[in-house]
Amino acid sequence: MFAHLLVPLDGSKLAEAALPMALALAGRFESTITLLRVVRPPHFATSSNDFTQIYVSLREDMLEEATAYIQLKQNDLLAGGFIVNGRVAEGESIADIILNAADALGVDAIVMSTHGRGGMKRWVFGSVADKILQQARVPILLVRAQPSESDT
Repeated sequence: MFAHLLVPLDGSKLAEAALPMALALAGRFESTITLLRVVRPPHFATSSNDFTQIYVSLREDMLEEATAYIQLKQNDLLAGGFIVNGRVAEGESIADIILNAADALGVDAIVMSTHGRGGMKRWVFGSVADKILQQARVPILLVRAQPSESDT
């Protein structure tokens, strides 16, 4: 039923709250898990063109950090006996990238956490989970992450 699960991670403990659910499903259904980290390109608010090298360097650092993070998580899960793939993607719309990855990979479900933003924060930042819930073609398993003091 759930042969392939997509688990989007952003590097936070809140996002990792989805992993126990994904692992429970993967253990039950012998699922393959694909971990996905989306990196948004850096933005600069300046009228100067002298930031090209800084932009390139910052972008490379962000992609390297995301790749190292996904490899670490992938290795941890592989050591636990799970079948795991890792992917890093780059783009502006995190939700669109997750949805496109789900379609391209042919996953059977997306397992992710929601940060539970409400009110003004939700309006300003939008909701990746909302967009995925509205547009995904596969079941979504949402885990409501509970922030700890170190996450706030």
